[in-house]
Amino acid sequence: MFELLFTHPPWAYRSGTVAFANAWPSWLLIATIVAGAMLIVATLWRRRQLGWRLLLPVATLQTMFLALLLGLLWRPVLSVDRVRERQNVLAVAIDTSASMAYGEGDRSRVQEVVASLRNGALEQLERSFDLRLFGVSQTATPLQTLDDLPSPGAQTRLGDALGVILQSAASLPLAGIILIGDGAENGGTLDEARLQEIASYGVPVHTVGVGPERVTNDLELERVDVASMAPANATFSADIEFRHSGATAARLRVYDRDKLIAAREIAMSSPDGVENLSLDLPAGDAGTRVLRFVLDPLENERNVINNSRTRIVDVPASRRNILYVEGEPRWEYKFLRRAADQDRALRVASIVRTTPNKHYRQGILTPTELSEGFPAGAAELFAYDAIIIGSYEAANLRPEQHRLLKEFVDRRGGAVLMLAGRHGLAAGGWQNSALSEALPIRLPGQEASFVQRQTRAQVTPYGAQSSIARLDSDPQRNIQRWQALPMLADYQSAGTLKPGAIVLLEAATQGKPEPLLTWQRYGRGATYVLLTASTLRWQMRMPPEDQSHEIFWRQLLHALTAETTSPATLAAEHAIYDDESVVRLEAQLRNERFEPINDASVELQVFAEHEEAFVQAMTATGQGDGRYTATIDAASPGLYRIQMAARVGDRPVGHASAHVMRNDGVAEHFATYQHRTMLERIAQMTGGRYWQLSELDQLAAAVPYSKAGLVERQMLELWNIPIVLITLLALKLGEWLLRLRWGRL
Repeated sequence: MFELLFTHPPWAYRSGTVAFANAWPSWLLIATIVAGAMLIVATLWRRRQLGWRLLLPVATLQTMFLALLLGLLWRPVLSVDRVRERQNVLAVAIDTSASMAYGEGDRSRVQEVVASLRNGALEQLERSFDLRLFGVSQTATPLQTLDDLPSPGAQTRLGDALGVILQSAASLPLAGIILIGDGAENGGTLDEARLQEIASYGVPVHTVGVGPERVTNDLELERVDVASMAPANATFSADIEFRHSGATAARLRVYDRDKLIAAREIAMSSPDGVENLSLDLPAGDAGTRVLRFVLDPLENERNVINNSRTRIVDVPASRRNILYVEGEPRWEYKFLRRAADQDRALRVASIVRTTPNKHYRQGILTPTELSEGFPAGAAELFAYDAIIIGSYEAANLRPEQHRLLKEFVDRRGGAVLMLAGRHGLAAGGWQNSALSEALPIRLPGQEASFVQRQTRAQVTPYGAQSSIARLDSDPQRNIQRWQALPMLADYQSAGTLKPGAIVLLEAATQGKPEPLLTWQRYGRGATYVLLTASTLRWQMRMPPEDQSHEIFWRQLLHALTAETTSPATLAAEHAIYDDESVVRLEAQLRNERFEPINDASVELQVFAEHEEAFVQAMTATGQGDGRYTATIDAASPGLYRIQMAARVGDRPVGHASAHVMRNDGVAEHFATYQHRTMLERIAQMTGGRYWQLSELDQLAAAVPYSKAGLVERQMLELWNIPIVLITLLALKLGEWLLRLRWGRL
């Protein structure tokens, strides 16, 4: 119907521009129309006694008729670029990855694509183009016919596949690419930089979406976030997100290999959507936890592979070392130490000033540790993972020690916790110290900031998401437990929060709530401030079996040390590899003062679950930052344990370990719905268009209007198209009908 009225196809109008073939100037056309409109107004002015209610519609119709008629004298044309018939190449790329093996009926998505192409779509395209067929999965494979489609691939790497097609056609007049698939890119090859690179070829990519945009009757574990390392015999949290359709309840089970360690019943908030939950898991003894998170399948659920995800957590045998400095014996110190001593993953070495020239030490490993009080050198101070400073005046430290304390956070990557007290924070003069720059609050100037004032601790939204304030794994019960805690007896003025500060606990005062526990990142580390010295009430005024005080302090101490790095580290690019054999590793070596070591000999020992152990050397990056890299070949699926040893000459300078797992045939079974947004983004960036599979037969008319390949400029006449004559007749007919209805003029 469109071409019957407009003569030319709609794609010509979408891509073309309207111009005038006549050489007469455009200003002359505008002037002529204005003059004609004035003549019409002057003619009707003589009959103004009839009123403008009648005259204005007639004047409008006559002016429009005149403007259209004059415009035709200038010969309007549609200027379009169209590929030359049979002189250009068109690539048809069909996604053959494993997600395309799914289907809603008896046929898979690949079979639906083949049937649609054979139903006349390919034949129509062959009339204008030299077709090149490709099967797309991890790369692009040339095909002779549709019968040569490869078996489903293990991963979708659309960016790499499009790059291969564009490079293979670099010497050919490529007019465009038709990409047919579900858009489920899981190879990480379609970021913004890669899209820009693909668009730079100037070849439009028309995308054809296959499959439903929402999979019904399905549960899918979309995301499982756990720390790569957890302390022994402690708990760590897992943040889980899953998508569901057609379910009102689900059950999540967590296995450490084949041992069930946790389970949770989940009530859905809606029949379809995304749910989030946090789950506390036991770390157990030192070792490697291979955790499987599994959702029980729904009845008649077709895809159950996406109900499970695997994560690896290393539980080191070494303890985390914390230095605790107090300026006076007080009850808060006693109960904090008691809570920490019950955790075998933590060691708190403390010094308490009992008299101006005497310190009391606890938790030390050697007679010389902290024998001179607060460490005076970087090597001694940086041996700790975190530092707690209680009611201790800043004047007790020398300027060099203050500088080291700031560098402990900034360069070493440690954490510092400042506690309220009679001589703590602003009352101890810390607002004038080097460390004050790293704190999450700007300390006030007055000294009398520590006051005896009862207040209640309450959890903020940020605190509810943090493991520090999690007294119960259930969010509602967690809030109830905080509300049941006894009132605190004191509070220290916080000053003003810095822009990067995050408040985890607030003090419920009569006016606006004030920060109680806040933190921020600084450099490579972090700083925390707790503005009370009376958490001991949570122990003294609660039943003996209530462990809220111990739980809070152990979780806070673990948070202080969780992200503190060791002098020697080893990390893999990914912990789980899906169908990839190349594992990229990076190590960083620093000495006891956390200065980079760039001249070490670094060696990896790789222990594979199903292969012989082998040795691989690491190479320095040459950037002077103590970094070394290596790649190893994980030839078969399974768990790989990698140990790093570094030497300078014959002297060992560091060792570390890491674990990775190759997990074949899994990634393609997640997110199997049609990713329309991704397909539309590809088309938009490259100048193509998104289509549904049912619209495949329209491609043959649209694709020829391209600016890529061998093109020719066409001038399509517009003065003689039927819609122009119909419009002229409609304008005159409208005027006549008005005259007939009114019986006037």
